[in-house]
Amino acid sequence: MRSQSILAASLLLSSVLFCGCGGVSSSGTPGGGSGDPGGSSNGGGQPTSCSAMSAGVGASLNGFRPFTSASLWNTDISNSPVDPNSSAIINFIGSTIGLHPDFGSGEYNGSDIGIPYTIVGGTQAMVGINFTAYGDESDPGPMPFPSNAPIEGDPNPGNGDRHSLVLDTGNCFLYELYSAYPNNDGSWNAGSAAVWDLTADEQRPYTWTSADAAGLPIFPGLVRYDEVAAGKIQHALRFTLPQSQAAFTPPASHWAANSSNSLAAPMGMRLRLKSSYDISSFSTNVQVILTALKKYGMIMADNGSAMYISGAPDNRWDNDDLHNLGQVPASAFEVIAMNPVYTQANLPQGAAPTISSFTASATSVSAGTSVTLSWSISGASYLIVSPQVGAVRGTSVSFTPSQTATYTLYATNQYARTTAMVTVTVQ
Repeated sequence: MRSQSILAASLLLSSVLFCGCGGVSSSGTPGGGSGDPGGSSNGGGQPTSCSAMSAGVGASLNGFRPFTSASLWNTDISNSPVDPNSSAIINFIGSTIGLHPDFGSGEYNGSDIGIPYTIVGGTQAMVGINFTAYGDESDPGPMPFPSNAPIEGDPNPGNGDRHSLVLDTGNCFLYELYSAYPNNDGSWNAGSAAVWDLTADEQRPYTWTSADAAGLPIFPGLVRYDEVAAGKIQHALRFTLPQSQAAFTPPASHWAANSSNSLAAPMGMRLRLKSSYDISSFSTNVQVILTALKKYGMIMADNGSAMYISGAPDNRWDNDDLHNLGQVPASAFEVIAMNPVYTQANLPQGAAPTISSFTASATSVSAGTSVTLSWSISGASYLIVSPQVGAVRGTSVSFTPSQTATYTLYATNQYARTTAMVTVTVQ
């Protein structure tokens, strides 16, 4: 669920279909090149940690944890200070409202329970993304979405949020769509889309949404069966509340306000299960979830039902056991101190990335000839080349153009997005 964007993006993305035709060479796959996205030369080659993940729908990450240990998703907040308004906020939420697992096994009203994901290899075909709502705050395609990638609500997703999430083991990127609809030509329509570097701590531009209302990635906040079965969740969880105000706190970047009450949550607000709360009577699996809520907490990411925590569907879940989470009331939680809290009055300001150059090794080539695109950039958090290429790292990428096209380099940081273009003609 989401509202209209609250601030126009500094630079608009084109809401057209970005073609994923053709291929990218093994020496220059999406994520190829050397150095960091800002263009410094601190290493090259593909990240290897993502290779531990298994491929398939709902597959195991085999211990891989997205983002760095410094990510706010992965930060131990068990000793963080409590917000001075914690008690009042909890009472506003409803102190007797229990946790609710918004995931499980089987179907409810003809739909799988939870937000699904699939893991693909680095050779998965890149396809175009056509934006239908929030293209100006989205990351452009192409993206490696299979035509049968699972959609939230399958097998009857209807007109709900229809999230679809893909993790790429070969290039270590996470791709997320909101309001996702596959097309017959392999492309996808989406209300919005975001790309996340699984090896970094990306901050989307302040006031931008993502595939989630708070501008956050969805996947790292899901409860997954593979990690519960392994006995440990090492990240914060995603949850929803019915009311939110026009404010956000890190790691969020966007608000979707539906309340003017000062006690309504800003997007990104984090709750922590009190250390004194006795979890010994719960099953081993539920204790894993509750232990994570004591150590990492849960982050408000969207408007929705009160105290609903998100997870991935899996037929190995015991729904009756999961529903015991409902015994844990909101009064067992405390709000972690929120500082800073951003509103329209104090939004951070800063410089957009600078693109010093963006060139092609040849601007006119015969069909089947490889081309290298190179760039020099400062101040960028992440990079995308569109069409055909996708998310990249480093300072160059090599590929074989499928047809004459104008390639756009999108360089983005927490303040804005800068673009540059070069045309390659295929004879």
